[in-house]
Amino acid sequence: MELMMIRARMDAIDRELFALLEKRMDVSAEMAAYKKAHDIPVLDEAREQQMKANILYMIRPETTDLLMGIYDTVLATSREYQTRVMGKDEK
Repeated sequence: MELMMIRARMDAIDRELFALLEKRMDVSAEMAAYKKAHDIPVLDEAREQQMKANILYMIRPETTDLLMGIYDTVLATSREYQTRVMGKDEK
């Protein structure tokens, strides 16, 4: 396969990935509104640990450390966005 074709596939995946990340941020905003209305803190460590455990079953072992690093960033970004939506200082 030519390099240009591989790059085109990667670009298509990036478009899908970022569309999904935007949807995730939309849900984070909904979550922030709920948490603010019910005086619930942004960070729920037990929930995050549960989410990470669930993700481990979805990824190949050889990519676990790399993809879990990305997922940690997704979770941190979601918390930061929720904090912003709630109008609070971070942490």
